[in-house]
Amino acid sequence: MRIAQVAPLFESVPPKRYGGTERVVHYLTEELVKRGHEVTLFASGDSETSAELCPCTPKALRLGSHYTDATAYETAQLEIVFRQAYRFDVIHFHTGHLHYPTSSRLETPHISTLHGRLDIAEINQLYGVFNDIPLISISDNQRQPVPRANWQATIYHGLPTDLYRLVDEPQEYLAFLGRISPEKRLDRAIQIATTLGIPLRIAAKIDKVDSDYYASVIKPMIDGNDLVEFVGELDDCDKQAFLGNARALLFPIDWPEPFGLVMIEAMACGTPVIAWHNGSVPEVMRDGTSGFIVDSMQDAVDAVKKSDALARPDVRAYFDERYTAGRMAEDYEQVYASLIVKQRATGWTPHRGSLIGV
Repeated sequence: MRIAQVAPLFESVPPKRYGGTERVVHYLTEELVKRGHEVTLFASGDSETSAELCPCTPKALRLGSHYTDATAYETAQLEIVFRQAYRFDVIHFHTGHLHYPTSSRLETPHISTLHGRLDIAEINQLYGVFNDIPLISISDNQRQPVPRANWQATIYHGLPTDLYRLVDEPQEYLAFLGRISPEKRLDRAIQIATTLGIPLRIAAKIDKVDSDYYASVIKPMIDGNDLVEFVGELDDCDKQAFLGNARALLFPIDWPEPFGLVMIEAMACGTPVIAWHNGSVPEVMRDGTSGFIVDSMQDAVDAVKKSDALARPDVRAYFDERYTAGRMAEDYEQVYASLIVKQRATGWTPHRGSLIGV
């Protein structure tokens, strides 16, 4: 198949540091190329890929020059994609909903994976209008706010099997990996570690919008606390040691997490996950196998105490069973093929220079 992957421009593909969506796009793109497909990646110019790269900005917006309106770059990217639509059997968007007004009129088969939260008031209005856009959810829970949208499948994220390796004998610390924001509840992680007297290492990104929260809530909890170490953002190479050597990953979220990539990154290292019962957690986790699902601080403390009883090879085996990039790519191949069959059944055949059917 000739496949276009359209990535967000905020981070490169793969991201240099933090960036879940762009990381998933990278793993999917590389796996599709490996499986013999002709893939074109529409992304920032500093992206690295074995696919054909169509650069839509010189650098990822977060790391590039200052800008006032990111939508100017994003709108231009979509026009670049639409002008080349005739080249592809299917176009796969990972860019939110800015493309809907044009892609709803696009004859080339297309699919949009939604990577973010949907429990937002305006979302129902959006999908009341664009109720025919084919969508992929990354968990069944993510769909709940808009159950009548045009869902094609739920496809869980996957990682390359050789990206992380099993660590049988961890060190005595707990890990927190993610963004420092109110919904990620780093404060809970600090309280859990402090209660247990176990060191906590924090690898996290602080967005500007969350700087006040960090300064007013988190920094006072870290300052003077000898158990807590803040290590900043990590790349994939650093994650192996950070996650693999941890006794457990703390995932104390307080929001409807659409997926939670860090959970399967930890599982790939054999590291148990202690996660709050929110969002996708009950789908991604297997309680008592990949870690423990908890509902309270006391549950979390108790879960850490018994995490050593879990066999880390079993945690890795659960990852291999459900969350590989090969499985993810195969799931998407099935959706792509279904869309192409449906489109061809209408009798329309793409022709050079065509964007919108007439």
